[in-house]
Amino acid sequence: MPDPVPFAAAVAAVAISVIAVLVAGRVCKRTGVPLPVLVLPCAAVVARLLPSAAHLGEAAVSKVVTVALVVVLYAGGMRIGRRRILNAARPVVTLGVAGTLMTAGIAGAFLHFALGFGWYPALLIATAVAPTDPTVVFSLLGKYPLGGTVTTVLEGESGANDPVGIALMVALLAAKGIDLSGLSHAGATFAMQMSLGALIGVAGGKGLVWLLRSDSLGGPGEQSIVSLSAAAAIFGLAAAAGGSGFLAVFLAGIVAGDEQFAHKTQVRQFHATLATLGEIAAFVALGLTVNLTVIAKTSTWAPGLALAAIVAVVARPVAVAGCLAGSGLSRPDRMFVAFAGLKGAVPILLGTYLLGAATGEDPRLFGIVVVVVLASVAVQGSLVKPASARVARSGLRREKRRSTQAEP
Repeated sequence: MPDPVPFAAAVAAVAISVIAVLVAGRVCKRTGVPLPVLVLPCAAVVARLLPSAAHLGEAAVSKVVTVALVVVLYAGGMRIGRRRILNAARPVVTLGVAGTLMTAGIAGAFLHFALGFGWYPALLIATAVAPTDPTVVFSLLGKYPLGGTVTTVLEGESGANDPVGIALMVALLAAKGIDLSGLSHAGATFAMQMSLGALIGVAGGKGLVWLLRSDSLGGPGEQSIVSLSAAAAIFGLAAAAGGSGFLAVFLAGIVAGDEQFAHKTQVRQFHATLATLGEIAAFVALGLTVNLTVIAKTSTWAPGLALAAIVAVVARPVAVAGCLAGSGLSRPDRMFVAFAGLKGAVPILLGTYLLGAATGEDPRLFGIVVVVVLASVAVQGSLVKPASARVARSGLRREKRRSTQAEP
């Protein structure tokens, strides 16, 4: 008979870790420091002190984070809903697709021309750090809601550009280099993933709504399980067909978000709770992959900090300025969108793909991505609260001016 003691100890350790992270989350909420700032380094230290804690390996961690992102994207899509996303469709799509590509291009050029990286590793790193992260954006904007179009743009973009970034990374890795043939293959792969993901996501979302309205389902418990299972099925079918499963599940959540069905409030609360657990699982699992010895090297943290600064100060603002021109958003709103392009679990997940990229310096490339993420959540994430308050005050002043001008 297997010894139950190690299993019991492992169960207790996991449970205590979850409780500790949730307590830390309350502290983070009061101080304004994003949760990943604490979770990632702590998990990395645990992996350093207890190597057995990191025995899962990158492949298993990638699967854990993939499941977590499916949960987070589906819950985020349901929270946004179709009406909100349609009101901001142009800036969301433009920023989610063109903005991600522009950010990756500027960051890649900086790595190549300023820091001396070859074009292929430079574009791989740049693609990893280009997307904003839904686990961080959804969480922070939920705490500091701005209302209006700016919140929808940020949430919609963070859900849309992760599938874009993941599809682009997969395409680049499949191309195995930067040449005309490789770029052509990468472009075709990217287009197929986006198209199939969108088609299956919309169709799957409509099928999910029909299923949730079915009389054959029972109470909120059964509906919640059916909803979660359908989201997993939509992701799996899209990915198996060669499309973007992440885009599919995000769009399915958006399609279902505004529809009415029995026990909708309980179902949405169920998915919101799972998304919180998914955020914790993603950052703990990713933290176990971080090699502190590699990050401590100047050749890793120095280019990582430089890249983080360029992405935050140059690449992201340029992309936002180009994509949101003529969007109708005020200047303070556009500045906040540029500022709040936070990095998180998705860039690190993409960074784990680099560990098998066969570039000859894979751990260093992954370490640079981790440094960029930590710098983003530590600096930008900690300033989201005062920045959002400033934008909210600016919006109130604009409303007062409009009201005054409208008075006879």
